[in-house]
Amino acid sequence: MNSDTMKAVTLCGQTTEPLPKTQEPRPMQLEGLVAATFTPLTAEGEINREPIGAMVDVLVASGMAGLYVNGSTGEGVSLTGKERRQMAEAFVEAASRRIKVIVQVGHNSVREARELAEHAQAIGADAISATPPTYFKPASIELLLDSLREIMRGAPGLPFYYYHIPRITGVDFDLHALLTHAAKDLPELNGVKYTAQSIHEFQACRAHFAGQFDLLYGCDEMLLCGLAAGASGAVGSTYNFAPGLYRRLIEAYRQGENEAAQDLQLLSVEMVQAFVRYPALPAQKAIMEMVGLPVGPPRLPWRDLTAQEKRTLEGDLKKLGFFEWRE
Repeated sequence: MNSDTMKAVTLCGQTTEPLPKTQEPRPMQLEGLVAATFTPLTAEGEINREPIGAMVDVLVASGMAGLYVNGSTGEGVSLTGKERRQMAEAFVEAASRRIKVIVQVGHNSVREARELAEHAQAIGADAISATPPTYFKPASIELLLDSLREIMRGAPGLPFYYYHIPRITGVDFDLHALLTHAAKDLPELNGVKYTAQSIHEFQACRAHFAGQFDLLYGCDEMLLCGLAAGASGAVGSTYNFAPGLYRRLIEAYRQGENEAAQDLQLLSVEMVQAFVRYPALPAQKAIMEMVGLPVGPPRLPWRDLTAQEKRTLEGDLKKLGFFEWRE
C-alpha cells in the first residue's frame, strides 16, 4: 500500500481498504427539494430518452435542488444494468450542471453496484446513492458498512448517500447505531436518504450527526414532520408534479406560519391518498401525463392503470384543486 492510502480496516474478519486520501469526495449538503425522477418508457416497455430533456427543464425551472435517478420512482431495480447506465447518462446530459444529479446504484450484486458507481463518476454525476443488497441481506451493521465501502470504491471522488428504505429492502438496522459505527469506520459516507416514518429516529440522527452526515428526508406526505425534526433537504416523487405545493409549505414553515404549513401538508396527504388507491407508481406516471409530461407506462411487475382508472384519478385530483395549486 502506497503512502497515499490509509491503513486497511478489518471488519468481520475481512480486510477492506478505505478510499485513497487523494480521492476523498468533497462533502455535499443539499438544501431544498430533490425530485426522484421517473424512467420514461415506450408503450412496448423500452426506455425512452426523448422526454428527459423537457422533464429536467421543468424541474430546473421549478427550483429543484437536485435529481435522484434510478431510485424506486425510477424503477431502477426493474432496469437492466445497460438501461440504468443509459438513464444516468441521459439525466446528467440533460442537467448540464444546472442541477445536482444523484445516481442510485444499489444492486443485489455489490460488485455490479460498484461498477454502476464507477460509471456514474465517469459520466459526471454529482453524487451516488445505494440501497443495500436485499436478497442476501447484510446480517450486521458491520457487513452493511463493508458492502457500502465496496460500492463507494467504484466512485471515490463522489459523495455517497445510503438509501434507507426498510419497508422495501427489509434491511432495518437502527439508523442512529449505523451512523455511530459509520462515524468511526466509514467517515467517507456523505449522508442518508431516509425514507421511513420513524420521525423520532430521524430527529435523533439529525441532532447527533447533522454536522457530519447530510440527512435527506424521503416521505413527501410527512415533509412538515421532517422539517420540524431538522431536515433541510428532501427527496420525493411527488415533487415532480406538485413542486409549488411543497415550496409554499417550506416557506410557510420557515416563516412560522404553522396553520398554513399544516393546510399545505394536508393537501399533500390528500393528493397521495388519491393515487395510492391504485398501484402507486403507475398512478404517479399517469399524473405526469395529466400535467403534460408523459413518461409512459411502468414496467412489469407493475401494471398500467386502466383508462377508467386514469379518468377517475384525474377527477379525484380535480376535486382537490390539484391542477390549480400544484405549480
